[in-house]
Amino acid sequence: MSSNSSPPSARPSGAAPSIPPQEWTVGGLVKWATDDFKARGMSSPRLDAELIVGHITGLTRTQMIMNHERPLAAAELAEIRALVKRRRNHEPIAYLRGVREFYGREFKVDSRVLVPRPETEHLVDVSLRRTERLALGMRAMDLCTGSGCIAVSLAKERPTARMLGVDISEGALAVAKNNAARLGAYNAAFLQSDLFVSLADNERGNFDLIASNPPYIESAEVLTLDSDVRDHEPHLALDGGASGYMYYKRIVAEAPAWLAPGGVLAFEVGAGQAPCVAEWMQSAGFLELQIERDLARIERVVSGLWPGSGASA
Repeated sequence: MSSNSSPPSARPSGAAPSIPPQEWTVGGLVKWATDDFKARGMSSPRLDAELIVGHITGLTRTQMIMNHERPLAAAELAEIRALVKRRRNHEPIAYLRGVREFYGREFKVDSRVLVPRPETEHLVDVSLRRTERLALGMRAMDLCTGSGCIAVSLAKERPTARMLGVDISEGALAVAKNNAARLGAYNAAFLQSDLFVSLADNERGNFDLIASNPPYIESAEVLTLDSDVRDHEPHLALDGGASGYMYYKRIVAEAPAWLAPGGVLAFEVGAGQAPCVAEWMQSAGFLELQIERDLARIERVVSGLWPGSGASA
């Protein structure tokens, strides 16, 4: 079967082909889509094919193997074919499926938000670890919340905490609010703001944690990213200014006014950015700076404590 062939549509009623129409099975379609994606240079053709077919059929990857001869209905074929066409244009699989797993939970995502990355889970881990002493009554903020994956994860892990997710994008906040409602993060609220600009004055000095995964790609580099990211994910959530450090500088300078004594500031950073961010935090007066590596051994999370009582973690 040619990788450029397409699954047939439902045959018009009354047609009388001279040979029987091909019956498409789960296994056959996975193979066809895998070959198609491979021919187009996709980095994970088999996985992409399985995720698309599994999304429409409701089968897990194991079930697809066990039920590889199961025939596909015309409606399933049509839906799979539509998703394959979108994937050919390098639209992220998470957008095709409408969900992405993060910190053991399934988050709704679409083109209004970045697709949550596994390395961002390290920011959640560090935030939880460095605020263990505050587990029963933490006031926390997630700046640049996007899909809400960080804010909702923290809220679910700390159900007695009060969580605030902040983003400048109205569309992103709609996604985040939906995720919080779906996942039962009733202790999470959301605010549209350019970082701290729209926060109420009476919130100053109240936050035990400010976590942030801000845009950190250099402006000139955004257009060189893989087409999955460059052509589909929101540039507002990627572009960190000419140097890539624009938001880090602002947050480091402004966060102390909003942190309680002993409060934690924790960032996700891009590859190679940790030393500069840590140096700025130290110069601003943050103590007990820590840099954590992700599973790829990249320095991924930088955190520190704002001086005050209880500043030991």
